[in-house]
Amino acid sequence: MQRQPLEVQTIYAELLDQLAAYEASRTIGHTPGTFVTKTIKGQEYYYFQHLGPGGVKHQTYLGRRDGALDELARRFSAGRESAGPDQRSIERLAALLRAGGMMMTDAPSARVIRGLADAGVFHAGGVLVGTHAFTVLGNLLGVRWESSLKTQDIDVAATPGLDVAIPGLAADVPSALENLKMGFLPVPGLDPDSPTTSFKVRGQSLRVDLLTPVRRAHSQPVSIPRFGTAAQPLRFLGYLIEAPVRAAVIDGGVSAVNVPQPARFALHKIIISGERPATAQPKREKDLLQAAQLLEVLHADRPGDVTIAWDALAGCGTSWVRRVVRALPVLERISPVAAEGLRGLVG
Repeated sequence: MQRQPLEVQTIYAELLDQLAAYEASRTIGHTPGTFVTKTIKGQEYYYFQHLGPGGVKHQTYLGRRDGALDELARRFSAGRESAGPDQRSIERLAALLRAGGMMMTDAPSARVIRGLADAGVFHAGGVLVGTHAFTVLGNLLGVRWESSLKTQDIDVAATPGLDVAIPGLAADVPSALENLKMGFLPVPGLDPDSPTTSFKVRGQSLRVDLLTPVRRAHSQPVSIPRFGTAAQPLRFLGYLIEAPVRAAVIDGGVSAVNVPQPARFALHKIIISGERPATAQPKREKDLLQAAQLLEVLHADRPGDVTIAWDALAGCGTSWVRRVVRALPVLERISPVAAEGLRGLVG
């Protein structure tokens, strides 16, 4: 693990602020209207409200309320909204980050992620998980990982319940992939009557998997209506994707995405490492290596984040805690620092 220079970290923070504002402005275009907020399950969300043909009121979802969207609302009301300069500024910051050594996402994967972002997948509650998220989290924390990050598996997770919490959101995943003209085809499941949860380019390793938390111990694919497809239920996933954070995928350009909280990502990796079969030992080692690297950074820079994530994990039950305890000896072999910090929380 290598620390990014402070100048690079500062540029990345500025990029995130500008990207959030630009994404919101691009969503609403130049439609006359106003910003409104709604409180849903204790969280405030921004919408852009305008009148359509016939005087019908429309609302476009922008995102959870934060400083960047507050600033955009202020600028909009003052008449200073301008998407063109914002886009050029974002491109300039991205170029500076590439020159400064930020970790890049491979071009084919980044193109797919950008297509999903443009289709509104992340506005509609999608969360980028897996190794691509690990790369993004390194940039978010201001470090470069030592381990190899080469993969073209793109994992996007979402909960079905957002359809009820925030009505009106839609992001057609099959159409978004088809519009990329990269040759994506649905991957048939073992049960021919089950809907697909994966899309793959024939003859290549490029693949998109849709995931969702397990509900009531069901393992069959779960329909995600707002995505126009289904997702594969996975255990422990609900913990991982709760309250995600905004971040950026960087390659030749930039895409705004949601990723898990870094501390939850690390603890989730420890949990699932113990669920791997004996034949998947390399994947188990990869899980624990990623967890160790994240925890080393977090223990040094943001120990409170680990404590909060641990409290949430412990609240899931004693079986979750036992899984972490069982993994500690192996984690200690990989990183004594990461293991020591966790032992202090386990008690």
